[in-house]
Amino acid sequence: MMVRIAVLASHSALDVFDGAKDENFETIALCKKGRERPYLEFKRIVDECIILDDFKEIASEKIDNYLTSRDAIIIPNRSLAVYVGYDSIEKMRTKYFGNRKMLRWEERTGEKNYYKILDEAKIRRPRIFKPEEVDATVIVKLPEAKRRVERGFFIAVNKKDFDEKLDSLMKAGIIDEKSVNEMVIEEYILGAHFNINYFYSPIFNRVELLSIDRRIQSDLDSFYRLPAEIQLKVNRLPRFIEVGHEPATIRESLLEKVFEIGYAFVEATKKLEPPGIIGPFTLQAMVTPELDLVVFDVAPRIGGGTNAHMGIGSQYSKLYFGKPISLGRRIAIEIKEGIKNGELNKILT
Repeated sequence: MMVRIAVLASHSALDVFDGAKDENFETIALCKKGRERPYLEFKRIVDECIILDDFKEIASEKIDNYLTSRDAIIIPNRSLAVYVGYDSIEKMRTKYFGNRKMLRWEERTGEKNYYKILDEAKIRRPRIFKPEEVDATVIVKLPEAKRRVERGFFIAVNKKDFDEKLDSLMKAGIIDEKSVNEMVIEEYILGAHFNINYFYSPIFNRVELLSIDRRIQSDLDSFYRLPAEIQLKVNRLPRFIEVGHEPATIRESLLEKVFEIGYAFVEATKKLEPPGIIGPFTLQAMVTPELDLVVFDVAPRIGGGTNAHMGIGSQYSKLYFGKPISLGRRIAIEIKEGIKNGELNKILT
């Protein structure tokens, strides 16, 4: 059996392809027409590029059968969840790395949501408000009107500020009624933010801390560089659109808590969605001045920020493997070990 690594060509695909080639796997890029150029330019890491009119075709019988015939393993990323959809992903025959049913737990609403996992794990998270309950500084999370894949954010300091900003975004057409219906209002935690990238390995039977990164957001990135006087005169809300990431490290004395919440998260997922999380996941946390970790977002798959370590490897991975490796390569190592030990069933669904 010649296993091939397949990825929807977006989000973190280049890192996965690069890591797969480092471990001598063939790769398949599932590209959307008009967005295929990077995967054709970087020829060393992409063996086959399947160009589709729409990403939804990935779940079609034709592509599903083809991937199955090629012994492909799909590595899920956020783009796969957004463009193909949870129901379609769960019905596909193609093998997936990890627990495909965990992907829908990324939502903030519905029966399966990441707040439920955090509560089960007893991990501290922000309080949730109803619109009429806003009595403190909050961050409001909601999808944009025209680009549903973008999750919009704004910060309000009180109820009056909340109402005014919501009204302003509605009038500007950035959000709509559907956005408001899907809105989540969270307590705004003051602290330093970190994206903590973990890897749960059934093969090695451990939760690994691989890397830490931080977001680069537009147009917040340039907005907060302005003096307060100018920010007030600009008179507009920054959009908080994620456009990149940068590597970061965390104070070493905090690693005890980092491991504590990582292991607790894994155990909670085993209870709520057996066999639980497998492979990569990211907990986005604020570190408060009291040195508490408050998790404000969860990615039950590859975190977008792991790309910051593509080609050079991540900080903490060297402490396990004696050399820095990227998350893409870590996934390939897990699959390779699963094949060698006859334990693929532990890491695929």
